[in-house]
Amino acid sequence: MVTKQVRGGKPDAADADLTRADSLAREIFSDVANKWAFLIIEALGERTLRFGEVRDEIEGISHKMLTQNLRMLEHNGLVERTVHPTVPPRVEYTLTEPGRGLRATVDGMCAWTHRYLADIEAARGRYSTNPSGNGSSGSSR
Repeated sequence: MVTKQVRGGKPDAADADLTRADSLAREIFSDVANKWAFLIIEALGERTLRFGEVRDEIEGISHKMLTQNLRMLEHNGLVERTVHPTVPPRVEYTLTEPGRGLRATVDGMCAWTHRYLADIEAARGRYSTNPSGNGSSGSSR
């Protein structure tokens, strides 16, 4: 992961411009706009969970992917990791204020998915039977 350094510690308009390849905003967007990050954010919600509890909430995520995404979310200030000095150490994860703000966006995307799932499935069905979109079967002679 390449991390852009903000000049003087304060972001400017260029840092927030998603259209610029070198913007901090694009880097952050690229980090967090993946299915595992979204699912972790949704799983944490308003709760504090241990690593195994997060993994149990997300079907199909590997130990490695969960570790990588939790580290990335912590790096971006969206998740707070707390280590309790016990034997063995107890590690807990919770969303930060920016993480809770992103969760509102994730919730909106989930609602959008539920609302338009049937439309998307119908479009996929049409596309799979006619991927060229020209009324033919997709093969040319």
